[in-house]
Amino acid sequence: PTPIGEHNEVNMSVAETVDASTIAEMEEMISRIRSHKSVEGVMIMDRRGAIIQSTLDEEQTTTHANALSNLTAQASHIVGMLNQDDELTFLRIRSKQREIAISSDNGFLLVVLQNPNVVG
Repeated sequence: PTPIGEHNEVNMSVAETVDASTIAEMEEMISRIRSHKSVEGVMIMDRRGAIIQSTLDEEQTTTHANALSNLTAQASHIVGMLNQDDELTFLRIRSKQREIAISSDNGFLLVVLQNPNVVG
C-alpha cells in the first residue's frame, strides 16, 4: 500500500496543488477511518479521479479511481438532472463482499472500501 503522505509520480502534481494543512487533515482522517476493523482501504481524489492519498497499492488505486470517479460523475449528473437545485453528497454501493462509500465535498472525493461481513 502507498503510505500516507507519500505520492507516486502520477499523483504528485495534484498533491502539490493541495496546501499542507489540508494534506495533514486528510492524513488524520485516513488514519481515523483505517482504525475500523472492516476498512480495507481509503482513497482521496479530486473529482476527475486524480489521486491525492491512497492506502491501496498502485494498481488497485488506479482501477478504483478510474471506475469510481466515472460512477460518481454519472450519479452526480443524474441527481442534478432530477433536481437542478440538488447535488450529490454521498454514494454507497454494497455487494455481498464489499461496501464502497463515497463522500463528495469541497471538490474532493473520499472513498472508503470496507468488508461489510467483518464483525466489530
